[in-house]
Amino acid sequence: MGRTLVLGLGGTVDYELKWDSSVFDRLAHAHGVRRHELTTTAPITDERSLLVAVLAFVASGTGAERFVASSEVIEDFVSHFEHAITLGGTGVRAGLVLDALGIPSVQHLVSIDDNVRRLLPDTISYICSATEDTLDPHLIVQYPVGAHVRLADGDVLSPAPNRLIFANDPPNRRMLLATDLPTTLADAGVFLVSGFNTMQDHDLLELRLAEVQGAMRSLPDDALVYYEDAGFYTRDFADTVRRHLLPQIHVYGMNEDELQEYLGRAVNLLDTDDVIRALRAVHAIIPARALVVHTRYWAIAIGPDAARHGAALDSAVRVAATRYRVGDGLTAADVDDTDAMPRHGGGEALVAAVEAGLPGSVGVAAFSLDVATPTTVGLGDTFVGGFLAGAVRSKENV
Repeated sequence: MGRTLVLGLGGTVDYELKWDSSVFDRLAHAHGVRRHELTTTAPITDERSLLVAVLAFVASGTGAERFVASSEVIEDFVSHFEHAITLGGTGVRAGLVLDALGIPSVQHLVSIDDNVRRLLPDTISYICSATEDTLDPHLIVQYPVGAHVRLADGDVLSPAPNRLIFANDPPNRRMLLATDLPTTLADAGVFLVSGFNTMQDHDLLELRLAEVQGAMRSLPDDALVYYEDAGFYTRDFADTVRRHLLPQIHVYGMNEDELQEYLGRAVNLLDTDDVIRALRAVHAIIPARALVVHTRYWAIAIGPDAARHGAALDSAVRVAATRYRVGDGLTAADVDDTDAMPRHGGGEALVAAVEAGLPGSVGVAAFSLDVATPTTVGLGDTFVGGFLAGAVRSKENV
């Protein structure tokens, strides 16, 4: 596109926990956790309730993003484990992927500290609304298939790998916009919007959305606006975001957990009829020009503009699969290597059937990868980065 990629709206400092079943065994025993207590919906106010939530999600094999009462709860919990300090947030992780592929970007940040300054590559510039340094870490728990935790009255065994995010992040809840956002958008070829899911004050959300709309008036007419859904702490706020921004959004993305949360039911991701019903139902809720749903088996776009994004969709799937198998240090060469690997047979069959049964849809099968220690955190963000890389390259090749 020859113009700036502006990625926002908020970045995070992440504590990526190293999964260790023996530590979970010890904590479960120390806190006397029993199977009947496992719940994904109770407030997370201390170390014990955080442990209960993690184990409940592990037992179901699902991913989620949840609010905790304070950053101290996260600090206490993570002190029991080995962990890495990394950068997160959809915009930042997408920017790191683009950096690995040789594509620079500009981040819009709402918080800053020495971790961010140290870990952000030189090719990624930023604008920031923060007036002082703060640190409110996000706890990232990624667990493997077969993760096993022993409780006093039974065991927890994960049916699938996934990732969990826990946070209490005041700067991202306020989502104060940088004063130079409109000027930055004036030369943008892409604007990625994400992060509203952490806000909890509805009046403030309305204000920020109006401010974003005002800033977006600076965008060139041919700029691509990509919006990535997320696990909203207050689900009704997602409706507010769509009411404000949907007319300006060109591509609206979500993962399988968010799809099922919108529908209020489980979806058999390899059953054609069930997937078509689910896609039609979620597109009725979110009538985007191109609605992208990305899952462990496939990624499919529906809507009147879906067909124009086929190359970007394929790029997104290849790049996300590469992160799944090699982790943070992915390179363009790694992505090329992934391209030669086998696709998921069930995903290929389902994509073909959906494309035949749902006019205007376009899909790409995921890869079938056998990885001893897969990276599940940041896969959705990596998908977004891969999509934007594909969109940029498609535009350049026109």
